[in-house]
Amino acid sequence: MAAEQRGKAATLAGRQRLLSSSCRLFFPEDPIKIVRGRGQYLYDEQGAEYIDCINNVAHVGHCHPLVVQAAHEQNQVLNTNSRYLHDNIVDYAQRLSETLPEKLCVFYFLNSGSEANDLALRLARQYTGHWDVAVLDHAYHGHLSSLIDISPYKFRDLDGQKEWVHVAPLPDTYRGPYREDHPNPAEAYASEVKRMLSSAQEQGRKIAAFFAESLPSVGGQVIPPAGYFPKVAEHIRKAGGVFVADEIQVGFGRVGKHFWAFQLQGKDFVPDIVTMGKSIGNGHPVACVATTQAVARAFEATGVEYFNTFGGSPVSCAVGLAVLDVLEKEQLQAHAAQVGSFLMELLRQQKAKHPIIGDVRGVGLFIGVDLIKDEATRTPATEEADYLVSRLKEHYILLSTDGPGRNVLKLKPPMCFSLDNARHVVAKLDTILTDMEEKVRSCETLRPTAEAALLSHVLPHK
Repeated sequence: MAAEQRGKAATLAGRQRLLSSSCRLFFPEDPIKIVRGRGQYLYDEQGAEYIDCINNVAHVGHCHPLVVQAAHEQNQVLNTNSRYLHDNIVDYAQRLSETLPEKLCVFYFLNSGSEANDLALRLARQYTGHWDVAVLDHAYHGHLSSLIDISPYKFRDLDGQKEWVHVAPLPDTYRGPYREDHPNPAEAYASEVKRMLSSAQEQGRKIAAFFAESLPSVGGQVIPPAGYFPKVAEHIRKAGGVFVADEIQVGFGRVGKHFWAFQLQGKDFVPDIVTMGKSIGNGHPVACVATTQAVARAFEATGVEYFNTFGGSPVSCAVGLAVLDVLEKEQLQAHAAQVGSFLMELLRQQKAKHPIIGDVRGVGLFIGVDLIKDEATRTPATEEADYLVSRLKEHYILLSTDGPGRNVLKLKPPMCFSLDNARHVVAKLDTILTDMEEKVRSCETLRPTAEAALLSHVLPHK
């Protein structure tokens, strides 16, 4: 029986029987069975159309015909490993190099962002001769054991922090120690990194790398203050380490102003290593590490070959080239800047109207809406955020939450997300928030219901 013809209940039962419960679904209380995607839309088995505000993997749109065609045509001719000469891998590396600073000129191809960050860790350790790693609080860099160890988002629920891992405060100017009223938050947060490095060195530790998502996503859609990365890079290099920019969530024009999110930190800032994944292949398993000649030469000096069975295959590189072609032909970077600015303005209008919205932050089509219970304490409105996401799903809008408090609505839609989509999503958000506020007001005089209990803190105290 074809998967599309099987009922949702049967599919769910099969999944529960055959897959681990640790492999979780969106909307676990009422999961959606998705059978088709196109552009910024997903379709369930009944044909209902959902606006996808979650999926930054389908970067140029679900099942983009040019990307699908490129994979299909190359699959009909050849798909093998990268030990043979082939034009695709050379052409793809060349095209990527044209988007990056000149120093980042050596490329490794892999299958996933986790593989890319694992290789970046190996490169950094070989180049520096050091072992330790500095990371940002709440960071997530992948699911391999090596990366769980440098991901506070994960290791705090597992074996805890290893002695060779050093955690710096997330440069969050809304919730962190240095906020929007600080005269120089970039300098202040970078100084925290400097102090952390000094403390580690006093204990005899040697730092190989500082890993940072160019825009921390799991940490709550955080926009680091401009100038932070250059100052951190100065400190980390003085300590003998390298700077690794993790672009897996936010690269390839998503930020609108630039092709790479690290470029938001200034035209003179160049990481030592950049990792790419997710959006790079529009859903096809492709990933990449870009680095300098010096780092690559040190890795080569071991004499140990780097080989990845599927990384850099003719099909993967054809897909990667097609994604770059679509980005250019459809001017999706400029589109992200235009639609993202429009969406941010609409959301700021909602912030002025609804006290539960504590902060709206973002750039391009990477946006976070921070929901709070109280303006003074900025207590995360976790239950309200969960309720809001559930209600939006009823209106055929797919959204999710992130952040340490699971209270930040995250918008990372496919890059073809339109102005009309922005208007529609924000209008539904407004309707639901208004309804939530009206329920709270009515429950002030009526007997509390289960929903009233849930929403008892919707209206923050001014």
